[in-house]
Amino acid sequence: MNRKRFFSPAEWEVLQYIAAHHPVTAREVADHFAASHDWARTTVITMLDRLRDKGYLMRDESGPVHRYTPREPQNDMMQSMVRDFVQKALGGSVSPFVAYLGKEASLSPQEVEALRRIVQELDAVEKSDPPTPPEQEETGDA
Repeated sequence: MNRKRFFSPAEWEVLQYIAAHHPVTAREVADHFAASHDWARTTVITMLDRLRDKGYLMRDESGPVHRYTPREPQNDMMQSMVRDFVQKALGGSVSPFVAYLGKEASLSPQEVEALRRIVQELDAVEKSDPPTPPEQEETGDA
């Protein structure tokens, strides 16, 4: 599989559409975006090719018409993209993201409850597997 890279907002829209409607033909994707965004068919084909090159899409060439599907399920794809974002943009720390959620994000009650469950699960894991204490330095007084 090719190394995944970030993509443009337009590529994101195409990927989301395919994830919601797969398997789809290039014509179906092009017709949708021609109607909703007035994009040319060649523009959509270019984005499909880029998303394949980046490893986000697969193309089934077994029939007379090629059909596109996401390389992985939508939830897995989202987790992978968030992981990449945290690693690359935030240097591996989720603290800036959590600060954003607390100060700027408009969360629904369901989203807040989901975050509570995640924190409870993290607490339960931490309590069941306490960190091991650092090894005591040898002082030579033994």
